[in-house]
Amino acid sequence: MGDVKLCPCRRGESFDECCGPILAGERAAPTAEMLMRSRYTAYVVGDTEYLSRSWHPDTRPADLALESAQRWLFLEIVATERGGPFDDRGTVEFIAHYKLDGARDAMHEVSTFTRVHGAWVYVDGTFRA
Repeated sequence: MGDVKLCPCRRGESFDECCGPILAGERAAPTAEMLMRSRYTAYVVGDTEYLSRSWHPDTRPADLALESAQRWLFLEIVATERGGPFDDRGTVEFIAHYKLDGARDAMHEVSTFTRVHGAWVYVDGTFRA
């Protein structure tokens, strides 16, 4: 089978079967949680084009620069509310663990997602302590 690279989102599937096709635009994220996972993976691999494409046009920043020294370690999904295949809105609470300048830290956020032309997009997020 060769070298199978697990997806950074930690669903347990290979990158090529999980977030890879979503980042490549080959298929859409079916749920808000899967969009959240694919966006985390985009941060891990540095795919700013996908991050912009999956961000709501009303809240998307004009310029998206990633911290090159930041190394994303793993993602924890804490809770989801709605955001399923038949919903138009949903939220995902997550903790994204990272390392920056030799120190470990985490970003805890509740993200809001909605559909635009049928596709899930990130709207905004509220940080939690």
